[in-house]
Amino acid sequence: MKYLHTMVRVRDLNESLDFYCAKLGLREVRRHESEKGRFTLVFVAAPGNESALVELTYNWDPEDYTIGRAFGHLAYEVDDIYATCQKLMDQGVTINRPPRDGHMAFIRSPDNISIELLQAGPSLPPQEPWLSMKNVGVW
Repeated sequence: MKYLHTMVRVRDLNESLDFYCAKLGLREVRRHESEKGRFTLVFVAAPGNESALVELTYNWDPEDYTIGRAFGHLAYEVDDIYATCQKLMDQGVTINRPPRDGHMAFIRSPDNISIELLQAGPSLPPQEPWLSMKNVGVW
């Protein structure tokens, strides 16, 4: 058996691509549009890890999606948890669970998909402003 991808439905493809690619740093690997099925699939992956794909499914007919807690989250390892979270905050992304421990943070996509960010290697020493930052919302 071979892992292929995780699929998440998105309401606004451009907003989602801005989040996953421009802000989070993933890259579009491939795209498929189906006139007959009225949907677009965009596969994104972290640079250098193109075998771990996230499929963004955009249905052309508007629909609201509910997210069950059973889904869980996507997770990405980052080189510097503090720098990554600061960059995301500077781009308007809310840090739902700040990296107070120098190891783990959570954010949410525009479609409320939880995304865990984990520090590569050992945890960084706790530091401000992260140490005092409160949780926001849910993840």
